[in-house]
Amino acid sequence: MTGAPAAPAPAGAKALVDGWHRAECVIAVAAFGFIAIVLIADVAGRELLTPVFKALGITQSAGVYAAQKMSVYALVVGSFCGIGIATATASHLLPRIGFGWVPESFGPTMNRIADLVTGVFFCGVAWYGWVYVQSSMQAGLRAQAFDIPIWPIQAAIPAGFLSAAVRYFFYAAWPSLRPLPPEYQE
Repeated sequence: MTGAPAAPAPAGAKALVDGWHRAECVIAVAAFGFIAIVLIADVAGRELLTPVFKALGITQSAGVYAAQKMSVYALVVGSFCGIGIATATASHLLPRIGFGWVPESFGPTMNRIADLVTGVFFCGVAWYGWVYVQSSMQAGLRAQAFDIPIWPIQAAIPAGFLSAAVRYFFYAAWPSLRPLPPEYQE
């Protein structure tokens, strides 16, 4: 009773999700690379150059200004890109609750329903993330140390959840796009 096999995904859909995955990976790697560079430069400046400056009579610290704040902002962007990356690679946590409750022949149909429900759930979470971002916009909240609006950084929160939601909708429409789960999952 599983019906006809699912139609293959259009070439454009496959190209879209692949390019989208690459873009998220580039953003995440850039964010985490930025964190590493800034924090290493900050520590090296404070621990290596500042003593030299003091020996020369210079009271200025050689650390990177607001390194920790910049790192937290980059962490928000990189982490929320990670939601889409985990979805695209099937490396997210997968609770094994309910597995085996329906006959195996219903597997493909159940996977599509699960993808649809998960996409709707992530849309709801993205909505509440957007409400959070809007509250920051309306309150005029600014990033500490830089006096810039904080909402563009916070926008990574609903964007990350929306990215996962749209992917799940693609998987529900075209199951051939769904990544294979790893052989061994903890």
